[in-house]
Amino acid sequence: MISGAEVSDQVYNSNAIENSTLSLEETDKILLQIELDRYITEREIFEAKNLARVVKFIENKSKESELNFDVILSLHKMLILNIRDDIAGRFRKDGEWVRVGDHVAPNPLEITGRLQKILAEYNSNSRESITKRVAKFHLGFEYIHPFCDGNGRIGRVLNNYLLMREGYVSINIKFIDRAMYYDAFKEFQKSGATKIMETIVAKALTNSYHKRLAYLENKVIMNLSDYAKEYGLSHANLINKAKRQTIEAFLERGVWKIGIDKKINL
Repeated sequence: MISGAEVSDQVYNSNAIENSTLSLEETDKILLQIELDRYITEREIFEAKNLARVVKFIENKSKESELNFDVILSLHKMLILNIRDDIAGRFRKDGEWVRVGDHVAPNPLEITGRLQKILAEYNSNSRESITKRVAKFHLGFEYIHPFCDGNGRIGRVLNNYLLMREGYVSINIKFIDRAMYYDAFKEFQKSGATKIMETIVAKALTNSYHKRLAYLENKVIMNLSDYAKEYGLSHANLINKAKRQTIEAFLERGVWKIGIDKKINL
């Protein structure tokens, strides 16, 4: 139930990182097939619908098959369908170069070899923490940029594919953390370090567990601002602690919340 409710939130954040103009509410409406109040390009509509389909699809698919080229290509085809059918479900071909900021992705002829390497490294480093393994894979995948379009969205989907395959819950890298997210790529490109991305993955994973535990334990869910007022606490201080995930708060639809035990009247 929680995972299903998170679909539009994941779609909104992942697309927003890629400069989509859709708000969370507009994303909700598109997925519910409700008419919007303004003109939206056909591309943005398909970006929302396709990504939602992929997010739902991998929940079962991740349990059936290990991550391999066939899975990656089928997910990309699903993501790019009706947006750019000419590149959907295939890696970049010879002569197809992509640039992200000041980073020029590797030669298309190197893609399969590089992907095989990061998949092998992920699978062989099972003694490392899951956050480090996922962070390294994600940075490696985005460095390769194997597709002409959709690399960021498919890369974040693959994070969750790997996590769920190993029994963890999915994560949602938030649009509000985009600056830190970009810094992680700069750090990796400069020195090969993965610390920033590890922090992003770890905090996102902790956030997902805080949320699920609060609901599963049937706690009263309060906005952090209301919690601060009720208990005479500093809202700003609580927000800082929530961002560091040193309290059991979680971000839900852009609002920081926390679960508290129900009061028992005797």
